[in-house]
Amino acid sequence: MTAIAAPRPLRNRYAADLGLAALAPASWGTTYVVTTTLLPDGRPLLAATMRALPAGLVLLAANRRLPKGSWWWKSAVLGVLNFGAFFPLIFFAAYRLPGGVAATIGSVQPLVVAVLSLLVLHARPARAVLYSAIAGTGGVALLTLTGDARLDPLGIAAMLTATSLMATAIVLAKKWGRPESPIVMTGWQLTVGGLVLAPFTLAFEGAPSSLTGQNVLGFVYLGVIGTAIAYALWFRGIDRLPPTSVSLLGLTNPMVATLAGLLILGQTLTGWQIVGFTVALGALVAGQAFNRRS
Repeated sequence: MTAIAAPRPLRNRYAADLGLAALAPASWGTTYVVTTTLLPDGRPLLAATMRALPAGLVLLAANRRLPKGSWWWKSAVLGVLNFGAFFPLIFFAAYRLPGGVAATIGSVQPLVVAVLSLLVLHARPARAVLYSAIAGTGGVALLTLTGDARLDPLGIAAMLTATSLMATAIVLAKKWGRPESPIVMTGWQLTVGGLVLAPFTLAFEGAPSSLTGQNVLGFVYLGVIGTAIAYALWFRGIDRLPPTSVSLLGLTNPMVATLAGLLILGQTLTGWQIVGFTVALGALVAGQAFNRRS
């Protein structure tokens, strides 16, 4: 039986959706460099709050649309999963784990999404996609892990929890659909997440005594590029692409972080890291190809 190729406009649209969605984790790959070079030291809750709340309030004011009906609680759930809980856990893990360990744990997200998709959406991912996800985790491990990497139990627990929360948010967003444009829903969720974070920031870290121009630049970059725009593209991708396809795009995060370290921090790559980068990139491309066929 001869296979019928998808029409070219559909293939082009799928590729465009993938490319736009990939910009989100690619921008998140610059977070480490921005955090270490521009943001105040030792203020993870402040960084999380400033990343979510201002961007959410601006989007909310610009769109002037509030949730309706069940979307009040659905937006609250997604806002806590994506921002209110995810952001502080990520920063907590970053302070207790080497970047390579955190990146390797985060790269298992496609496998978590695959399991949750089977349980919640009753969607069975192709076996080749699962193999690509496993290969991607191996590639990220080679790319980011070093021989002296320390394994802090609390940091590992925080990173696993954060990864699971984001995977849950992806699957729930796919199950619930979207009543508004991605930019409107981004505003709802960022505002909820920021409002949840704000009292914890004031209680445990307090308001900053002063901010430098570099601090402001870092917060603006993370809030506008790395959060408002990135998550609008991410939610758009969740709406248009299979869940495992979206989660596989997360492999671009450690790859971009590695490139940023090379270009900005002057870091170098070993031979094994180059192999890991190649494996992760190959797994990403292969996984998307298998996903499109299935």
